[in-house]
Amino acid sequence: MIEIRPYTKSELATMYFPIGSASNALRRLNRYIHHAHGLLPALLATGYRVNDRHFTRRQVQLIFEYLGEP
Repeated sequence: MIEIRPYTKSELATMYFPIGSASNALRRLNRYIHHAHGLLPALLATGYRVNDRHFTRRQVQLIFEYLGEP
């Protein structure tokens, strides 16, 4: 089980997509966030902004709930 704690976006993205560059992993994670039904509105309700560099503990928890653990 992966620890639910604040992560940088790049750190979390490379956990989901370990092969390839960090920037490619980040693009893929952003795509998954936008396509997972209900995830983006749930993140926005926590104060998430697209330009943030970190995910909060609550945001990480939501990502794990919608996408599963990496």
